[in-house]
Amino acid sequence: MSTAPLVGYSSSGSEDEAEAEAKAGTRAQPGARGRSRGQSPLSSQRLPVPESVLHMFPGTEEGPADDSAKHGGRVRTFPHERGNWATHVYIPYEAREEFLDLLDILLPHAQTYVPRLVRMEAFHLSLSQSVVLRHHWILPFVQVLKDRVASFQRTFVGLEVTSGHAQFLDLVSEVDKVMEEFDLTTFYQDPSFHVSLAWCVGDARLQLEGRCLQELQEIVDAFEDSEMLLRMHAEQIRCKSGNKFFSMPLK
Repeated sequence: MSTAPLVGYSSSGSEDEAEAEAKAGTRAQPGARGRSRGQSPLSSQRLPVPESVLHMFPGTEEGPADDSAKHGGRVRTFPHERGNWATHVYIPYEAREEFLDLLDILLPHAQTYVPRLVRMEAFHLSLSQSVVLRHHWILPFVQVLKDRVASFQRTFVGLEVTSGHAQFLDLVSEVDKVMEEFDLTTFYQDPSFHVSLAWCVGDARLQLEGRCLQELQEIVDAFEDSEMLLRMHAEQIRCKSGNKFFSMPLK
């Protein structure tokens, strides 16, 4: 396997990894109370609600406000709704100390071209886009997914897959069948399998492509034992739905 190439790409969904958690909410309802004899009937006209009360519960009618500043400037690709759970299928990558040492060299160099680049908090290889599941679909979805991937074997990948691409396409094909069964969006056509190292808001491909990626590739190539370091033993597939995680071991 050759040393993994570095790639710069733009994505509207793979890092929006912004969670839509189901939060049950109840609203107190005024009780119907009997009217004593002789009491004048109340007007059916609704009384105005004081401004001070209206501002006590922001977002109760339209859903919670989505403050992108709390997510590093990222914006949801779909609106938050109660009972909707953002769901993503991927292979996790457990970064070793040597990998993080390499990243500590790569990221500052890349930031000389794109200062707003931010290091990823966790590393993974995506097998699906981020989709929305209703809460009652989660367990049936995961069970179908487990059945689909039960026979797949482990493999090795780098930053960008340079071997085993066909096997990952087979995996995506099975995940796509599950998506179609639940009427959800399938993965990208002709996907490039990779492990993301950093991200930023906006499309920075023009700054990254060409000289920047070439210099970063030279750093990777010169890094000691980079070919072995950038291999990843894929032991499981994970499905993240809201704040729930499900693991499916690969044989």
